[in-house]
Amino acid sequence: MIDGKTLSSVLAKMGKESEVAKDAKVEVQMPDGKMYGIAEIGLMENLYLNTIKTHTIVLKLEQEPNPKSRSNRL
Repeated sequence: MIDGKTLSSVLAKMGKESEVAKDAKVEVQMPDGKMYGIAEIGLMENLYLNTIKTHTIVLKLEQEPNPKSRSNRL
């Protein structure tokens, strides 16, 4: 699992070093291989007592997977 600092650092590095990454679509690959687009990104407060992390970044996905989406690692 990654934290917000790591996510921010990776996205900043990709955006700085790659013009292609700036225009790339963003999707989440589920364990079954289906790809979902991100519909919304939010910051939620953790309501658990005695937790070290007080907030969670939440990615809300589109309801239907993108059937045309396939990707290869670079």
